[in-house]
Amino acid sequence: MSQRSAELLSLYQALISQVKLDFADDNSMTVKELYKVVTNSKDFLALKQQAKTEELALVEQFLKRDIADYLQEKNASDLSHSPTVIAVENTLWHWLSEITDRSQVEWHEVTQDFKHNGLYQSGEIIGQGTLVCTACGHEMRIEFPGVIPDCPECDCGQFTREALTP
Repeated sequence: MSQRSAELLSLYQALISQVKLDFADDNSMTVKELYKVVTNSKDFLALKQQAKTEELALVEQFLKRDIADYLQEKNASDLSHSPTVIAVENTLWHWLSEITDRSQVEWHEVTQDFKHNGLYQSGEIIGQGTLVCTACGHEMRIEFPGVIPDCPECDCGQFTREALTP
């Protein structure tokens, strides 16, 4: 391995160590949030100064992939990410939403729409409804309260919500 390759690899390993430290501090961070924090770190800035454009693009691709793999591995033993647990949880929330006084829920959601001026961001909590991505138009049906994810189609983080129907 050349001296240059060894230096770049050393800086990359420092970035991965930073990912682990940042995730240990806040284990609710998403891939996108971790990537943003790491790419603003001093180790990344040092790598940016030393690497060529093609090398930096490759490092960024590897970093995104490795952060996603790291989070997937960390969450593998967490039962809250189990498909079975998620399915049961979704079913329970669906049943609860069906028996809830719909007019109260709708009134609450309408007041939330006014507070948000019709726009919602990924990471915010929403009760229920259909979110429409402002970038690609993909629709996501939200059955129960939860955190809004990024758009699964285009990774955008901004949505509008369709009006609830009685």
